Amino acid sequence: MEGVTDSGLATLPASDRPDVAARLRTALLGASFTADGLLDLLGAPAYAALARSETVPALRATRGDTPLETLVRLFLLQQPVPYTRVAGVLPADDLLDSGWLTRVGGDEVAATVDVRPYGGSDGEDWFIVSDLGCAVGGAGGIGRRHEGVVLGVGGASTTLAGITVRTPVAAALDLGTGSGIQALHAAQHATRVTATDLNPRALHITALTLALSGAPAADLREGSLFEPVKEGETFDLIVSNPPFVISPGARLTYRDGGMSGDDLCRSLVQQAGERLNEGGFAQFLANWQHVAGEDWQDRVRSWVPRGCDAWIVQREVQDVNQYAELWLRDSGDHRGDPAEYQAQYDAWLDEFEARKVKGVGFGWITLRKTGAAVPSVTVEEWPHPIEQPLGETIRAHFDRLDYLRGHDDADLLEGHFRLAVEVVQEQVGLPGAEDPEHVVLRQHRGMRRATKVDTVGAGFAGVCDGTLSAGRILDAIAQLMGEDPVLLRDRTPAQIRLLVEQGFLEPAV
Repeated sequence: MEGVTDSGLATLPASDRPDVAARLRTALLGASFTADGLLDLLGAPAYAALARSETVPALRATRGDTPLETLVRLFLLQQPVPYTRVAGVLPADDLLDSGWLTRVGGDEVAATVDVRPYGGSDGEDWFIVSDLGCAVGGAGGIGRRHEGVVLGVGGASTTLAGITVRTPVAAALDLGTGSGIQALHAAQHATRVTATDLNPRALHITALTLALSGAPAADLREGSLFEPVKEGETFDLIVSNPPFVISPGARLTYRDGGMSGDDLCRSLVQQAGERLNEGGFAQFLANWQHVAGEDWQDRVRSWVPRGCDAWIVQREVQDVNQYAELWLRDSGDHRGDPAEYQAQYDAWLDEFEARKVKGVGFGWITLRKTGAAVPSVTVEEWPHPIEQPLGETIRAHFDRLDYLRGHDDADLLEGHFRLAVEVVQEQVGLPGAEDPEHVVLRQHRGMRRATKVDTVGAGFAGVCDGTLSAGRILDAIAQLMGEDPVLLRDRTPAQIRLLVEQGFLEPAV
């Protein structure tokens, strides 16, 4: 059938026609086919419904014939549109010739790919290309029929984009690029971007995403994990939203790792160290098993390669039943034959039972290549709300590790600190009480941590403005409280160290 590959997926637009992509981009922007433009046209409820794969509100909001309504119907809702309407907005003949559009029926055309506006971190107007029906909201069952399907931007993609450290670098690697969103972000601060994927269709779509977004082309390489990376080749930044789902098989390329248990994520993390330049970051999303009789923190800590600091954050844990149901629904198995669904469900639980897996954790892993003799590895559970983007918060975390590693307790007492700008102090106690039961320092940005502090800690943090050394502040507190200043100096550096490590205090340098 015309416009369909042997696998049943739509034929993709030509990726070697940057001139056509540039003209399409100009036309899309001219019609306000942007994230802001969509919100204005559809309204918040219909716009939010699209993220749930519900199209009826958007169809009702686009019953007119304005250029923007035409583009929404064509590229977001995948509806056939009369050729004459499209030709009034887009270079229709060029798009038909290069494969962005295809003729359907007598006088109508349809899109061959989903094109979705996406706002960059600095307000850029970008466009993410994906297979039809595979944008925000999940595959909707399409992945069940076509294992090579390429999804658009989902929650995992935006999470990784938000936590990535965005300092300027010479070379970045997007491993398992998918629709190319991580490569697109990296192109804004990396001189050279390499993007890899096991699925050649994903590499093709990444090229379309970059071209349509006006970004430089990436070095696209086909292969699994680090296989496409040349011997001795290293990077300043490695990012990956890998196929981390722990499943009994590798049915769906975009999500299933195809290795036993969480071996794919383990291999990815362990192999990243030798691919990083000194000071470089590697950042991943991952799943890991919670195995009976084993501490999950010890499990993921063992993945960290030699010579790397690490910060591993578990954001969520699901029991094996919830986990199996989530991914069976993702692939649409719940809508098929009930007996087949039950067999699939049993297969997942059999696999978990054989490996004594009780639950599956999800989170992010950040590595930084360091020359430190004793690297720092922090593993924590943090299911609480955070504020994205977190890239700067993560970079600052590793900077503080360097500071603490280079300063012993005597150095800390000589150091100057200031309270981080987003931190507030809360006093908790019964109404009318003369003194609070305890004092809490709370961050209102980034990780949004809260920590209890004693009277000394609260007093110390409250006057840290970079003017006085930590030792002089403690001497003043000792005098006010009638304490021995030597004893106070001896027992307080551990608390200062913790407040610095968690970002409540910053070295005033």
